[in-house]
Amino acid sequence: MHLHEAQKKVHKYISQFKVGYFPPLANLARLMEEVGELSREINHHHGPKTKKSSEDCGEEKIAEEMADVLFTLLTLANQLDVDIDKALCETINKYQKRDQSRWEKVE
Repeated sequence: MHLHEAQKKVHKYISQFKVGYFPPLANLARLMEEVGELSREINHHHGPKTKKSSEDCGEEKIAEEMADVLFTLLTLANQLDVDIDKALCETINKYQKRDQSRWEKVE
């Protein structure tokens, strides 16, 4: 699925509810919360902090949190009228130009 398709699906989902989109600052706070949850999962899986025996763990939980981050980011992009496909392409091009000689290449 392309990101613009994902943006449309997110919009369709949110638009079915009377409350609609939360204000941008509320969605930014939600995004930070989701990034925090992703950070926690990665720390549990790859860092020194282990989870309690009652908590779910594993790569599937990391994937779930990544998807939550993406959903919330797409929500914010929709309400701020950002074409995330275009923005990501521009960012990838920026990195490719800026960092093309920065690190040793794999041969």
